[in-house]
Amino acid sequence: MSNTILHKAETRGDANHGWLHSRHTFSFANYHDPERVHFGALRVLNDDTVEAGMGFGMHPHDNMEIISIPLEGDLEHKDSMGNVSLIKHGDVQVMSAGTGIYHSEYNKNKDQQVKFLQIWVFPNQKKVKPRYDQITLNLADRHNKLQQILSPNADDAGVWIYQNAWFHLGNFDKGVASEYNLRAKGNGVYAFILSGSVTINNQPLNSRDGFGIWDVDALSITADSDAEILLMEVPMSVLQENRE
Repeated sequence: MSNTILHKAETRGDANHGWLHSRHTFSFANYHDPERVHFGALRVLNDDTVEAGMGFGMHPHDNMEIISIPLEGDLEHKDSMGNVSLIKHGDVQVMSAGTGIYHSEYNKNKDQQVKFLQIWVFPNQKKVKPRYDQITLNLADRHNKLQQILSPNADDAGVWIYQNAWFHLGNFDKGVASEYNLRAKGNGVYAFILSGSVTINNQPLNSRDGFGIWDVDALSITADSDAEILLMEVPMSVLQENRE
């Protein structure tokens, strides 16, 4: 018997700072809901809009896997490891914060907003050496199928993190059905609907809804309209080892 949790789009935390509008699926900053702290190893899912020319100044992180997925516009990244880069729609950025890093993120555009997802995953190893990576994906590879964008394996498709997790993006035409088979026992999947309407395991979902499901081996996915979805498979228990 599977277990599920549904987070409708309008129930998310809502923080509007003027230059930044952030919707929080899980507790973050001033938004705290004891029922919505994390989904297994998935700790943060922020749906951020940054106004033109604005951004986050240098700030620290440690012992967290941080994934950024730009949806619109260009985001400039700088960090204490000396990386300076631009990430845009079609890119995926990952940082293993490990023993500690500082970074900043700015909207490079002077005439348009940047929209991106910021996702934090608890690592399965603490105190690792900080690392940064980004890749550009072929958007055609997610048309009517699931494109892997993240895994635990450096030699696999997408970026990799210190966690037994797999992320996929899919862009489906109305009426297309697909299936996702979980990669690891004890994992669950958190689905986030980027646009459109889909049904996952008989649960209807609309744009920006979140749906977590665990104690299941596979998901059935049907696009009820043209739709884009993000699937995040993560361990449901969080075990961390120190790396000295």
